[in-house]
Amino acid sequence: MKYDDLAAELRECVMGDVQTDAISRALYATDASIYQIEPLGVVLPKDEADVAALVRLARLRRLPIVPRGGGTSLAGQAVGRAIHVDFTKYMNRLLEVNVAGQWAWVEPGIVLDHLNAELAPHNMKFAPDVSPSNRATIGGMIANNSSGMYSLVYGKTIDHVLELKVMLSDGSITTFRPLDEAELRACMANTDLEGRIYRTVARLAREHADEIARRYPKVLRRVGGYNLDAFVPVNDDDATRYGIMFGARSPDRRFNMTNMIVGSEGTLALVLAARLRLVPRPKHTAIAILEFDTLDAALDAVVPCLECSPAAVELMDDILLDLTRKSHEYAQYLALFVQGRPGALLQVEFFGESEDEVHASLTRLEQHLRTRCSAITPMSDARRKNAVLAVRKAGLPLLQSLSPDLKPETFVEDSAVPPEKLNVYLRRFRNICHAHGVQVAFYGHASVGVIHARPLLNLKHADDVRKMRAIAEEIKDLVIEFGGALSGEHGDGMLRAEFNRELFGETLYEAFREIKHTFDPYDIFNPGKIVDAPPMDRHLRYGERYHPIQLHTRFRFSDTGGIVGAVELCNGNGLCRKMSGGTMCPSYMVTRDEEHSTRGRANALRMVFSGALPLDALTGARMKEVMDLCLECKGCTGECPSRVNMTRLKSEWLSIYYEQHGIPLRSRIFGAIRTINELGSRLAPLANRLLALPFVPTLQERLIGVSRQRRLPPFAAQPFHRWFAARQSPVDADRPSVVLFPDTFADYNDPHIAQAAVRVLEAAGYRVLLPTRRVCCGRPQISKGLLKEVQALAQRQLDALGPYAAAGIPIIGLEPSCILSFRDEYPDLLDDPRTATLAQMSFLFDEFLAREVRAGRATLRFRDQAPRRYLFHGHCHQKALIGSAYALALLRMIPGADAREVDSGCCGMAGSFGYEAEHYAISQKIGERALFPAVRALPATAEVVAMGTSCRQQIADGTGRRARHLAEVLADALEE
Repeated sequence: MKYDDLAAELRECVMGDVQTDAISRALYATDASIYQIEPLGVVLPKDEADVAALVRLARLRRLPIVPRGGGTSLAGQAVGRAIHVDFTKYMNRLLEVNVAGQWAWVEPGIVLDHLNAELAPHNMKFAPDVSPSNRATIGGMIANNSSGMYSLVYGKTIDHVLELKVMLSDGSITTFRPLDEAELRACMANTDLEGRIYRTVARLAREHADEIARRYPKVLRRVGGYNLDAFVPVNDDDATRYGIMFGARSPDRRFNMTNMIVGSEGTLALVLAARLRLVPRPKHTAIAILEFDTLDAALDAVVPCLECSPAAVELMDDILLDLTRKSHEYAQYLALFVQGRPGALLQVEFFGESEDEVHASLTRLEQHLRTRCSAITPMSDARRKNAVLAVRKAGLPLLQSLSPDLKPETFVEDSAVPPEKLNVYLRRFRNICHAHGVQVAFYGHASVGVIHARPLLNLKHADDVRKMRAIAEEIKDLVIEFGGALSGEHGDGMLRAEFNRELFGETLYEAFREIKHTFDPYDIFNPGKIVDAPPMDRHLRYGERYHPIQLHTRFRFSDTGGIVGAVELCNGNGLCRKMSGGTMCPSYMVTRDEEHSTRGRANALRMVFSGALPLDALTGARMKEVMDLCLECKGCTGECPSRVNMTRLKSEWLSIYYEQHGIPLRSRIFGAIRTINELGSRLAPLANRLLALPFVPTLQERLIGVSRQRRLPPFAAQPFHRWFAARQSPVDADRPSVVLFPDTFADYNDPHIAQAAVRVLEAAGYRVLLPTRRVCCGRPQISKGLLKEVQALAQRQLDALGPYAAAGIPIIGLEPSCILSFRDEYPDLLDDPRTATLAQMSFLFDEFLAREVRAGRATLRFRDQAPRRYLFHGHCHQKALIGSAYALALLRMIPGADAREVDSGCCGMAGSFGYEAEHYAISQKIGERALFPAVRALPATAEVVAMGTSCRQQIADGTGRRARHLAEVLADALEE
């Protein structure tokens, strides 16, 4: 394949983005499954005209097409040797809402959470609630016939898709909708491709009605194969019991070809738009957490829970619970609803028309189950309910973080059996895995008999690949024995399609093949899925031939066994593609480009380390583009359930890149910011007058690439350390001591912040010390990849601060990124036991004070003041490593304070990132996403509080408002 020629052809007919370079292809070579296949190229169409042009070219050149949403597919639906069509960047609109009719037209690339957020003012929603709802697209949900945890109430996606506007394989566009008998006869009479489709489907459903009734699994959650069962008349009892056209409404029995497209995994047609049925949001909900000593005890309680008519019953086993406790992001949620250390728990949720109704349901459940479980925790408050749902939705990515090599693999995770058989089925399932010497983790939708079972394997080993195959075949036989479905939620893809002939029988399998050939005679739409698939153990991302290169690195990556293990942590779950909430990943949020997600960057690096891309690609121009917009915000460190640390990887990559290309002047200048600030302070106020000259911004941009839109911070004529040395300390020397670490900005640019911190710490009862030797923390060098310098500097820092830490004296910092480097980077940069002690004794200002006050070791007294509103913006590193709760707790100690945190993600400045000329525009876009509008909406009397120097500068540049450090706010509020 000549990729340049293909790119030229595509660009001639497509207005959207076209990507055929090696790294772009690598970014789309995987989804969230175990598979990897290099695409031919990637197209991000702007509209249906682009899609039509692409289909015409594909037919002409016999090139396959893989439609793709969020790339979260677990069965390999979104990989293939094809042109990948990513609908998420442009074709993502809500087109029309009809509240009275309870429906909406949407484009396929719209994300479920975004759609529901737009529908929220109408008190409506699209009902299927999948775990990756903040990045899963409606197009992907249609392709998979997705459902989620509330399928007891809402059924599957097929029950909520009314019409589909699709493009057929001949390039024609049609709308599939419910047809009465006359309309159906008219469609079948057509001589075009659409007419052949109607005739074929109607004939196959009629001819094979008995075989369909006999062979289709009699479970609500069956999404494998094609939906021929939706075209066979059934009685109401069967429809309700088995989920055939199941939904919250009476089934619409009219002939609707939409039902064939739903669940077809993009193999039959391309969805251009969908008319969706909407449902009212539940008026009241409540959750009960049932804790059990063993998994078996939890499984035995599923049917008794169903006797209480819940909306959902979800299972989590001890492996998932233990991983949740180890996650900084999710451990805080788990603590809100788990009392002990259970071997498993059930999450039972109820909907109701009133609070009394859901409370009555909780009471009924407790009375019915009290003797079966070790603890029951009922909850109806939003905070704890959201915590439960957050942990449950993070189940898969959390499991993927288990270890660098041993993974809970996705290959038998999606079977569905009747709930009354679930306990026996899973015991047999577990025995099969144990017979192969394999441990297995369980979680999922117990209410409908869908438990996601994850055997722990290392697919880099040939023996484990063979075990995977053997277990898959035995589980397939077990599922058939229990009358279940191989796929209850995640689809066939390449993972289960191989077994469809045996599951559905020869007759229906050949009918499936005829359906595929009728819709797609040229086999251009996602070939090799559902029918005619390769063996399930082919095209693996890993495998016995996987032998990654070994690189010498400055960071040890000790928690992942090296840099290769660090990138392999990314399993493709795509949480970094969320568009709102939290910090990760700020550049993706404003570009919607896969390469600017944490997943994209990790994939690009892994493809080099694995040998799929040449080693020189690691430091090539295209890799530089991929890594360039990583802001090193550490959002992934705190939010990625798989613990991908792209901040550390970016720093290491920069170090490697500079070895090949040399260190740019600007990077050297930013890395030496402490020296520059010290010199500027000595020359103040002359240096400040020079910075204020009108030609300086233009000069700084031309000479060193610092944006002319930015004003460099002024220098203090008296740095903080001189002020501190000159003052007469009024504090009793017998008080407990703390060391205040003066970062370069608090020392040379904003000494008033450090002075305020001294005042607050002394008011709290401490004696403040300054290090006798002032050494830079190394954060500027770390962010610029100057790791050789940092290693030497860190040794000096250990000599300077080590004695204080060893003596048990807390070391307190005011700049989050500086002080937290001692905890996050130092232990991995140096093999020195002193780093552990320094990390243990280093605290951010708010963290130390809030803990001390809570423990009764410190007291802060504030004067009475008029009510005042405080808007707190957390620094990214602060949020990732310690959270914002400490700062908010301190603000709320001030009488009359109304302190709230803005869910602003990254401010966009990210240290020096936003100062750099080529990054200024995207820096502002990131700020405009949430932070700037929130600040502008504040009344003039409100205070903006931000602990990061770069955050405060960004707020000032973007809104004209002055943000203050927490230390300043607290100092001003102290009693005189």
